[in-house]
Amino acid sequence: MRQLEGALRSYAWGSRTALAELCGRPSPSAHPEAELWLGAHPGDPARVIEDDGDRSLRDVVDAAPERELGERSIAQFGARLPFLLKVLAAEEPLSLQAHPSAEQANEGFAREEASGIPVDSAERNYRDASHKPELVVALTRFEALAGFRDPHRTVRFLGALAVPALEPYVGLLAGQPDSGGLRALFTTWITLPAQALVTLLPAVLDGCVAYLSNADTGGIEFAQEARTALELGEAYPGDAGVLASLLLNRVTLEPGQGLFLDAGNLHAYLHGTAVEIMANSDNVLRGGLTPKHVDVPELLRVLDFDTVDVPVLTAVATRRDGEVVYETPAPEFSLSRIDLDASGAGAGAATTFEPDGPQIVLCTSGAAKLGCGSQSLMLERGAAAWISASDNEVHIQACAEDTQLFRAGVGIVEA
Repeated sequence: MRQLEGALRSYAWGSRTALAELCGRPSPSAHPEAELWLGAHPGDPARVIEDDGDRSLRDVVDAAPERELGERSIAQFGARLPFLLKVLAAEEPLSLQAHPSAEQANEGFAREEASGIPVDSAERNYRDASHKPELVVALTRFEALAGFRDPHRTVRFLGALAVPALEPYVGLLAGQPDSGGLRALFTTWITLPAQALVTLLPAVLDGCVAYLSNADTGGIEFAQEARTALELGEAYPGDAGVLASLLLNRVTLEPGQGLFLDAGNLHAYLHGTAVEIMANSDNVLRGGLTPKHVDVPELLRVLDFDTVDVPVLTAVATRRDGEVVYETPAPEFSLSRIDLDASGAGAGAATTFEPDGPQIVLCTSGAAKLGCGSQSLMLERGAAAWISASDNEVHIQACAEDTQLFRAGVGIVEA
C-alpha cells in the first residue's frame, strides 16, 4: 500500500476551481484543469510515492506484475493494469464522441500502426488496441447527452420547433423511425455542406428560442434539450455537432448517481465534476463540438444507432459497512463508494476489505486513515492510494465527518 499521485491533464473545457479545490491547491488555477488520471496508461501514468522517491505506476507494475496485479488479473488481461480511474471536471461541454468495441479498437490500432501515423499525432484515432467502456459517477450535479433518443420522441421534438427548413429532415425520420432512420439523419447532418449548415443551424437555434418562449403557454416537454442546443450553439458556432445533439437523450445525474456507457454510444459530457472509471484506453472517435481531430467516416463505423433509454445507476449495498457498488457488465473494472463518518452518526466510522487484485482508493471528501499490516496511510480530500494484489486486508478509519472514498478494482467488487 502506497500513496498515489495523479497526473493532471489540462484541456480548454476544464475547470479552474474543481480539481484545485479537491486537491487542496490554490483556486482558481492558472489554467483550466480537466482530468486527474489515476492509473498506468502510457499516455500519463500516475506516480507511486515511495520512501526512496517516486516512480510511475506503469514502471511499478512492469517491474513486478505478479505482485502488483495478481494472478487473476494477469490471466484475464495480461501484465497491465486493465482500468483507468479519473476525476473529471467539465466547465464547458466535451466533444461529441463514441468509443470503439474491442474488435474495432484492435483493428483500428493495427491499421494506423501499419500506415505509420505516430501514436501521439493529432490525426490519430486509435492510441491503443483496447476498447473503452466507461462509468461516470457524479460528485456534483452532472449534465450529459448520451445515446440516441427514441425516434418518435425526436420527431415530436423537431416538429415542435416549427422550423420550415427542418421539415425534410423530420419527414426523413418520421418515415423511418428506427435505427436506420437515425443513421440516415445523423449522417446527413454531420456531413452537411458548409453552405447548407450556415443556413440551417441558425434557423434551428431561432426555433429553440421561440420554443422556450412558449413556456408560459405549456408544451415545453423538451425545454432541457432546446436549452442545451442553444448553449452548444453559442460555444461551438457553425458546428454540425449542435444538430446532432438534437437526437440524443439529455441526462442529469445528482451526486452519487452513475451512468454506464458501452461501445458505440454517442455522448457528450456537458458540465459538472465526477469520478470516472474505464478500461485502460484513450481511444476516442469525435463527431463535433471540438477543435480536435474529427473523423466522420470512422465515427460512423463504430456508432450504435439503436435507441436506448440510458439508465441512471444507483449504487447497490454490499456486505461491507458503508460501502455500495456500481454494477456494470465491464470485466475490466469495478467501482464502489465508501461513506464513513468519524462521529459515528449515521454512517459507520470504519470498514475493512481484502484486496482481490490491484486496487486504487481515492478520497473525495473528509479524511481517512488506511491500515494494512504494519503500514498506515492518511488520505485527505483529493489523495489516493495504490493497493497491490499482494497486500493484506485493508482497514479504513474515518478521520472526519462525511468522509467519502471510491474504491476501484478489477471485475466485480463484491464477492
